[in-house]
Amino acid sequence: MDKYILGKYVPLNTFIHRLDPRMKILSMILLMVAIFMPFPSWTFTFVMSGFNALIIFVLMLISKVRLRDIIIQLRSIWFLLLVLMIINIFLPPNGSIHIIAQSGNFKLYAESFMQTGKVMLRLIEMFGVAMILTATTSPQELTFGFGWFIKPLKKIKFPVEEVSMTVSIALRFIPTLIEETNRIYKAQSSRGVDFKHGNLKMKFKGLIALIIPLFVSAFTMSDDLAFALEARGYNPKAERTSYRVLKWSTKDTIWIILITLFAAGIITISAMHLDLLRHFFPKIW
Repeated sequence: MDKYILGKYVPLNTFIHRLDPRMKILSMILLMVAIFMPFPSWTFTFVMSGFNALIIFVLMLISKVRLRDIIIQLRSIWFLLLVLMIINIFLPPNGSIHIIAQSGNFKLYAESFMQTGKVMLRLIEMFGVAMILTATTSPQELTFGFGWFIKPLKKIKFPVEEVSMTVSIALRFIPTLIEETNRIYKAQSSRGVDFKHGNLKMKFKGLIALIIPLFVSAFTMSDDLAFALEARGYNPKAERTSYRVLKWSTKDTIWIILITLFAAGIITISAMHLDLLRHFFPKIW
């Protein structure tokens, strides 16, 4: 099986694959909200992040999305995480009191590493939810589902069809651009461009040798796509019909109720500033 790439649809016959795309889009929004809810203590924050991660991991097992592929996607943002850690070290979060080390006036707080760890966990969970959606829902289904949600905006003459098509094309071209980047990377490496060694100046030249062909290739693909749409008589202003009609089933209703109850519970705990560890497990707290 090919590796899962964010934005790439993998045609399988799992339970989540068979669900309605509108339900999956709404579930993704609810799970994203639950992931980013704040909590009153660091301990409870990591406990709830672990609970969210467990739920997402179960969904990944059902949809056959591998955790290793999410880690691969996170390689591209390791530099961002490193910068975030440095910022947290020199500008610790408010209320930092646990000092790990001290040198003169500089103090290294444990909260700096906790903040970075919290962000990393949330990014992994966010990537997991996004990959579950894109791996189990085809671009056409995503277009239909997204278009259904914004369809009421037609009354104020909002370009629903154009926006839906743009979103569908953007999702479709994410894996294509990643594959094109890998192809250019290998081609430039075979020509002697060193991306891994050398000083900063040499690495910058190597990056230029990668970015410029990628931009040229992206613009070429966009021109080909525009010509193909024109050749097929695509008219964004015309009234569109579809041979496929979305059908909401009982299993979609049950699933969205479960996801809504889960997200509502997380939001309630966060909004009421409840620390369940403090109330039920005071020794751990």
